[in-house]
This record gives sequence, C-alpha cells and structure tokens, in this order.
Amino acid sequence: MGCASCSNGKKPAGCRNNGYCSDNQCNKRSSFDWLSNLTRDQQGDFPFVEIRFKNGRKSFFKVPDYLEPKMGSLVIVQVDYGYDIGVVALRGELTRAQMRLKKVEIDDASIGYVLRFPNQEEIERWHELQKKESRLQSRSRQMAMNLSLDMKISDVEFQADGRKAIFFYTADQRVDFRELIRVMASEFKIKIEMRQVDMRVEASRLGGIGICGRELCCSTWLTDFRKVSTSAARFQQLSLNPDRLNGQCGKLKCCLNYELNSYTQVLKKFPSTSIKLKTKKGLGVFQKMNIFSDLMWYSYETDRVNWFKFDVHSVNEIIKKNLQDIPVSKLEDFMIKEESISNQDFFETPTENLRKKNGKRNRNRRKMNETR
Repeated sequence: MGCASCSNGKKPAGCRNNGYCSDNQCNKRSSFDWLSNLTRDQQGDFPFVEIRFKNGRKSFFKVPDYLEPKMGSLVIVQVDYGYDIGVVALRGELTRAQMRLKKVEIDDASIGYVLRFPNQEEIERWHELQKKESRLQSRSRQMAMNLSLDMKISDVEFQADGRKAIFFYTADQRVDFRELIRVMASEFKIKIEMRQVDMRVEASRLGGIGICGRELCCSTWLTDFRKVSTSAARFQQLSLNPDRLNGQCGKLKCCLNYELNSYTQVLKKFPSTSIKLKTKKGLGVFQKMNIFSDLMWYSYETDRVNWFKFDVHSVNEIIKKNLQDIPVSKLEDFMIKEESISNQDFFETPTENLRKKNGKRNRNRRKMNETR
C-alpha cells in the first residue's frame, strides 16, 4: 500500500524503505489480529510475542510482566552480542497458536526476551544504520570480486546496536569466505555473520511482479517454499517451456502446486493415455483431453487427421470391453457427435479467425453494393 492510499492520514514509515508503518498495515507479510475485539481477560495472559525483523524474518520472544506491547509496537529484544529492534507481529492467543503450528515449545532455550520499548534516540540510530546497509552491500560485493569468490551478496541487515551485521549471499557451490570476513571486519569494525540463502528466498527479498501481473507470492504472503517438480506441469497439461514455467528465481514457479491436488483428483477417473482402443475398424489412439468437461479425443492410428470426441465414461466402457474380449465395431458408435473433428479446425489460430470474420464482412458488403 502506498503512502497516498493510507486512510489513517499518517505517512507510513514502512513505505519506500523508510522503516516500519506505525499501525502495522504497510509492512511485508503483516498479520491480522482477528482476536483484537476481545478484552485482555478473554484473550488470556500469554507471555510470548512474535517479533518481525527486516524482510519478514520472525522469531518468538518472552515478554516481562511490566510490559504490554501491542500489534505494530517497536520493542528492543535480547539477541546475541547485544540487542535489536523489531516490530510486534503477533501477541496473545495468536502467538500460542503460531508456536503450536511451528512446533516451538514454551521452555525452548532459543527463545529470547523482550527488554523494553526503544526511546527516540535509539529509533533514530536504528534508522541511520538502515541507511548504511546499501553502502555496505556494494562495498562487500566489491571485496568479494577482488577475492574472486563465486558468490553474490544480496542483502545486509544491521543489528540495532550497530555491533553486528548479517550479510545474506547466494552461491551455487560451497564458498570459502574466511578471508572475506577478515577483510570486512577490519574495515567495517563490526562483527560479521555470513548467511547463505536460497534463490527463492532471494527472490522474496528483492520482490517483483510476476507474469500474472501481481506481486510475487514469495514476497507478499508465501512463507513455505515447497519443492516443485516438472510432474506438476505435466499433470496440468502445460507446455514444458522454461521461459513460461520458471519464475524470477530461476526455478519452477510455486503457483504450479496451487491447483495440483485438484488436477490429480480429477485425473483419477480418466484412463491412461497410453491405452489404445481396439476396434474392428482399427486401433484408436489418444489425441487430447479436457478434464474440466470430462471429454477425450481419439483418432484411428491410420488416420490421425480426423478426431472423434468421447465422454470419459464411453472410453472406459470401450476399454472394459477390450479387456473382456468383447468385439467393438468402430469408434463412431460411441462418439458424442456424428461428424468428425479435424485437428486443423480444432486448433484455429486467432489470425485465422480474424481472417474468416473479415472475409465474411467483405462478402456482406459486396452483396449490399449489388442490391443498390
């Protein structure tokens, strides 16, 4: 949501990389508090919150009794080698449900603590460190190139106290970056942590517009990157074209899995396309199917030009008769329509359709001119 479209009359700090929105409505992967209409007694006093950091990174922290953070509040949390500032993404019973979903126990030793709310000076220092991240990223890339390292540093995240910075990188192979860490630590005077990320995670960080015209799913709401195989495209009868199937990360699009279960359920009632229909007139071979209309097209093996349209139940009936050695005279006895469908008429291009319409329009004009 852009700054001009905000209904609260405030300029959201989360737009244009200016920080975070004050009402938690402009942040990436924001969570909706569907228990906000309940009172504190009804929600319960669950002493854990989920904190969101840069680029949607989230962690659970324990809240002391003297603090009552709200959704979207900035808090200082305890981390290794100092403290950091994050935004409260979930609280109350929503946090309990999220911890149960991610299988995080309450007594987990990795859970940190919320220390306090930041003052104005700490927030300004935090924003100043965020402005330095792009400069550190470009400088670290130059250092990696000087050391001939086959890696790409995609992002830098400063800790709020300025003592530590996380450098996110992508690489196809294992990279020995020990010398790079020594060079960066000596120049930047901070603790360096290198963290390798997947291509999908990098695409979610950078963001962009997909072929559908919408923002990338991985950069807006998708957090679970599941494996996508080429069989998902085959089940949906898609052309195996890498330019169409690959996303901006260079891998198969995550949206190929969205409707895969529906396709696999419907395809269970369709016979195998490798089965040939045995008739006295000849063998029938598969040509095309439409799973939404339960239709299949077959043609004779000796005449692949003329196609015959069948209902899936009729095809299963022919296969059942073939297994029982019951003779079938010809395919025309089971087809839906008497006339055959030529594959030339079936695959008419938009240019051919436009040419036919223009020809019909010209014939009508000539008839009108002759009557005049």
